[in-house]
Amino acid sequence: MQTGILLKAFEKYVERHELFSHEDKILLTVSGGVDSMVMLSIFVRLGYNVGVAHCNFCLRGEESDQDTEMVERECEKLGIVCHSKRFDTTGEMERTGDSMEMTARRLRYEWFHELCKEEGYNVIAVAHHANDSIETFFINLLRGTGLRGLTGINRQYGKVVRPLLYATRKDILEYALHNHIPYREDSSNRSTKYLRNKIRLGLLPLLQEINHRFTPLMRGNIYRLNDAQRFIDASIDRIRERAVKSEGGIDKIDIAEIDEIYPLEFVIYELLNSTYGFKGDVVEELHRALKRGSTDRRFYSRDFVAYIDRGYIYVARIEDEDDCEVVVERDDMRSYCGNAVLYYEHTDIDNVNEYRTPSDVALIDERKLQYPLRLRRWREGDTFIPFGMAGRKKVGDYLTDQKVPIVERKRQFVLLSGDEIVWIVGRRTDDRFRVSDKTEEILKITKLTI
Repeated sequence: MQTGILLKAFEKYVERHELFSHEDKILLTVSGGVDSMVMLSIFVRLGYNVGVAHCNFCLRGEESDQDTEMVERECEKLGIVCHSKRFDTTGEMERTGDSMEMTARRLRYEWFHELCKEEGYNVIAVAHHANDSIETFFINLLRGTGLRGLTGINRQYGKVVRPLLYATRKDILEYALHNHIPYREDSSNRSTKYLRNKIRLGLLPLLQEINHRFTPLMRGNIYRLNDAQRFIDASIDRIRERAVKSEGGIDKIDIAEIDEIYPLEFVIYELLNSTYGFKGDVVEELHRALKRGSTDRRFYSRDFVAYIDRGYIYVARIEDEDDCEVVVERDDMRSYCGNAVLYYEHTDIDNVNEYRTPSDVALIDERKLQYPLRLRRWREGDTFIPFGMAGRKKVGDYLTDQKVPIVERKRQFVLLSGDEIVWIVGRRTDDRFRVSDKTEEILKITKLTI
């Protein structure tokens, strides 16, 4: 796409979706990569009132510092205000237990909104493009997030806008080369250990080879899925007005107020997912319990608990004393605990090349387990035998020795077989359930922060 055409397409896209105007004060989030550097160039050429925010997450050493230097140098050349900040991302990850991606996202958006208050910006522009949205589609497809996850990246959310979603990565690279735009390549973008990069470098080129019109076709599919989701959202809002009542901090969903022409499980999912963050397989279990008339189970999202009673679904925030216990059957593929999901894989010893694993992966001798397992928050008085040791240790003392922050301690989950702890989730396994030379069957559990 030629420079003039790209600029006209930008203006048309912004006007069509009413993202911002020349009267707005816009904060451009610029990492130093080609996407954000091209976005900076476009905004400046079209005469918008902008400033730049650059985050140095201090994760790539000298490479991160060189990104900062280049962005600051380009802003000085263009006469643009540059707000630059260094973050102790690693320290924040240790404090919260969140993944690197979640931690960096939270840190940067908190700072962006602080800048808006302090400096008077009323729009935050992010440089995601069409290929990013397509990659997000496939990531969510593989994770089973449902229709909402297949709508790609939102072009607008509150103050945040993404004005380059109309352009492809190819369009942006061509613009950068033609206009001699400086940019830096993040070395981690070439690593296939990340799911997004596996899709970007492996899957999408293959699909492009099968159909050379793959990118515009997918862009059209995502637009239509967005239209479908907006239609669903409007319908769910109408159902919510009739069926959901709040009283004393508890929301009550009246199943009788949901018209029988609607697919009940789908409606329940939309009500519970969008507002309270319940996942699809948790809602499936709840729906099955609803059909059976079961009232003895609780269902958990990260922050809420749901239960069934006499034709109603009650939803409330999780109380501090609730240990969030869920049952794990042998055929379960995953379960949720706080801000993480556990994936279960049954395998045999021949498929394991290395017994040493990172803390977010546990290898357990399957034959030593007593199903169903139980997953819950740890309790005072809980003990286990840490891997490699012979004596028992209190879980509370172990967490103290590991210098786990108090906020994170409250969210610590344990996995139990019978009354014995198998794994301090994400930290250490119990020595009695370890894999040995006599092990034949293995349960591999992987913790993924969400």
